[in-house]
Amino acid sequence: MISRHISSLRVQLILLVVAALVAGQLVSLFLFADERSLAIRAALGFEAAGRAANVARLIEEAPSDLHPSIVRAANSPLVRFDLSGIASVQHSDHSDGGLVETRIRTLLDDSYSRDIRVELHEVEGQLMPLPNLSREMTDMHMAMMRGELTAVEMNLSIAIRGGQWLNVGTRFERPPIQWPLYSMLTFAMSAGLLLVVVIWFVMTRLTGPLRRLARAADSLGRGEDVAELPVAGPTEVRDLTGAFNRMQDRLTRFVGDRTRMLAALGHDLRSPLTAMRVQAEMVDDTETRDSLVASVEEMQGMVDATLTFARGLTGSEQPETVDLHDFLEALCADMRGGFVIDAGPRIEARLRPNAMRRALRNVIENADRYGGGATVGWKRQGDTLVVTVEDDGPGIPRDKIEKVFDPFYRIEESRSRETGGHGLGLSIARTIVQAHGGDITLGNRETGGLRAAVSIPLAPKPPEERRER
Repeated sequence: MISRHISSLRVQLILLVVAALVAGQLVSLFLFADERSLAIRAALGFEAAGRAANVARLIEEAPSDLHPSIVRAANSPLVRFDLSGIASVQHSDHSDGGLVETRIRTLLDDSYSRDIRVELHEVEGQLMPLPNLSREMTDMHMAMMRGELTAVEMNLSIAIRGGQWLNVGTRFERPPIQWPLYSMLTFAMSAGLLLVVVIWFVMTRLTGPLRRLARAADSLGRGEDVAELPVAGPTEVRDLTGAFNRMQDRLTRFVGDRTRMLAALGHDLRSPLTAMRVQAEMVDDTETRDSLVASVEEMQGMVDATLTFARGLTGSEQPETVDLHDFLEALCADMRGGFVIDAGPRIEARLRPNAMRRALRNVIENADRYGGGATVGWKRQGDTLVVTVEDDGPGIPRDKIEKVFDPFYRIEESRSRETGGHGLGLSIARTIVQAHGGDITLGNRETGGLRAAVSIPLAPKPPEERRER
C-alpha cells in the first residue's frame, strides 16, 4: 500500500519539489553564511584602516611631544598602534589587491604620496584571542565564538613625516556559522507544511481528472457504458478529457451502426427466404424439392445465427459482481450433460452475467461436441481472471487456430456441417469476451486435445456495491 502511494504522480512530485527546496535552502544557507563572514571581515578591515588613517593624520598635524599620547589613546584591545623608526611590514606587495591602501589614501588625501604597506595573512594553528584583551573580554569572546577561531591578521605600516612609521596591527576572526535550531526548525515545518498544502491542492486539480479518465478508459475497455467525463483541470488535461469523450462517442456510434446494419441485413433476408421456402414446396419433383428446402433451411439457419451474432455485439446488459464458482455451478446445471468443474480459488469478477454465460456456453459446447467432454477450471494471474476449458479431442491444426474465430469458418475434416453449427459460436464468444476487455486464445495440449483460455481483467467493485457489503 505504501509503495502504491509513493508511486503516484502527486506524491512523487511533492517529494521532488520538497527535496529540491531543501537542497536549495541548504546551498543558500551555506553561501549566505560564507558571504556574511566575508562581509563582516571586510567591514572590520576597513574600520581598522579608517582608524589608522585618522591616527596618521592626527600625528602629522600634532606637535611631536603629543605623539606618544596620541598612540596610547588610539590603542584598543582589538587594534594596536606603535610609532617607530622601523616599518613592521618590510614588503610593499599587497595581498589584498591594494584595497586597504586605496581606502587609507582616500581618507588621508589624494595628494598623500608617502609609502603605505599592507600585509594580510591567515592565522593558522592554535589560535587565541589578542593578548592585550582583559580576561573577562577573553572569556566573553571565546564564549561568543564557541571556541571556533579562524582569523585574518592585518598589519599596516604608514610612513609619517620625519622618517617615522606608524605600525598598526589588528586581527579579526571569522565568525562561526550560527545555527539557531529552534528558528530553523519552526521555519522548516511551517514552510514545508505550506508547500505541501499548496502542491497537494494543485496536484489534485491535475491527478483528479487523470484518475477519472483512467477509470473511464478501463470501464470502456470492458464494454461498460461510461458517462461523458466533465472537462476540468489544466489545459492539457482538459484537451485529453475532451479527446477521450470524442473517441468514446465515435466508437459507440461505430459499433452501434455496425450492429444495426448486421441485424437489419439478417432481418431483411428472412422475407425472401420465406418466399423461397414456399416456392420450393410447390416443386413437383421430390428430389429437387427436398434439395431446395434443405438449402433454404440452411440459409435460414445462417440468418438466425447472424442475428444471434449481432445481438452478441450489443452491450445493453449492466455489469454485476459474481462469485465465479457459483456462476459456473449454475451454468453447469443449466447445460444438458454439464461439464467437469476443476475448482479454483474464490474469485469475484465483474461481468455481464447473461452475455458471459452465453460465451462460455459456446466454448464448452464446442469442446463437448468435438472433444468428447469439457473440463472447466480457473485461476488468477495478476489482475486477470483466466478460465480454461479443456477437452480430449483431436485439437486444431496450428495454422487454423486463429481462423476458427472468423464468422462462418469451419474446419471440414473434424467440424463439418454434419456435426452441427454454422461457425459462429467461437466468433460470438470472442466478441463477448473482448467486450469485457479480455480475449480468448486456443492452444493444443501436449497430452492431446484443445485448451481454450478465456482472459478477463478483474475490475474493482463500484462504490455502491462496496457500501452494500
